[in-house]
Amino acid sequence: MQTFTELNYFMNHSKIANIEVVRFITIPISHYCEKVRWALDLLKIPYIEERHVPPFHRSATIKHGGSSVPVLVTKSGNFTDSTDILHYLDTISSSGQYLYPTNAEMRQEVEELEELFDAKLGVDTRNWGYFYRSGDRKTMRRAWCNSTPVLERIGFEIAFPLISAKVRQVYNITAESAALSLQGIREVFEIVNQRLADDRPYLAGDRLSAADLTFAALAAPVLQPLEHPVLVAKIEELPIDMASVIRELQATVAGNYALRLYREQR
Repeated sequence: MQTFTELNYFMNHSKIANIEVVRFITIPISHYCEKVRWALDLLKIPYIEERHVPPFHRSATIKHGGSSVPVLVTKSGNFTDSTDILHYLDTISSSGQYLYPTNAEMRQEVEELEELFDAKLGVDTRNWGYFYRSGDRKTMRRAWCNSTPVLERIGFEIAFPLISAKVRQVYNITAESAALSLQGIREVFEIVNQRLADDRPYLAGDRLSAADLTFAALAAPVLQPLEHPVLVAKIEELPIDMASVIRELQATVAGNYALRLYREQR
């Protein structure tokens, strides 16, 4: 993607004519945003990504009916939930690639897995990661400030201690909650391990679906795939306890699967 204009917007497929270019409001490191970003790229839908630093992102999202990110602004309306966004993208894709099967039973299976990953895995990977990193100014600068507006980056530097404390308060980030989150992550990974135990190529059906993409994107904080577009740190730079868990999860069937999706389809 290339930078254009002083507002730090991002656009892909910029030379496509007569096709709506959707506006995509994000926090750079958000794994729910990465889920949508991956879908946009996979379906070859032209978009402009507008990146913001938390909590300043709310001034952009609230205008379009969203309290947080991701938000997709389109001619057909605004979408403020990652799953709703993927459903919408499927209706406008002309790439021949679709995220939801046409078979009703298979579609339900994909949607149930996606909901599990959204509601459980995404929450747990976020909270576990923030336990280790939310107080690290350098790390959070990389995670939150990548190609965001200058004034927001200045605001980050001034208000970082308050922002960091607020994150820990809002998400109830403690050693105990982090341990519970890790337990939840392992439980979801075990579900995926079992689904892949018979060497099936994908989690549901014989092609990549919203379930696969959602699992890989929301697992990224605990797998650190090198192909991630907003890589914050190398595993060698992480706290020892955090790096140990990441290596453990990378070695699982589920972890290997998500990393392969990043290598081959991201």
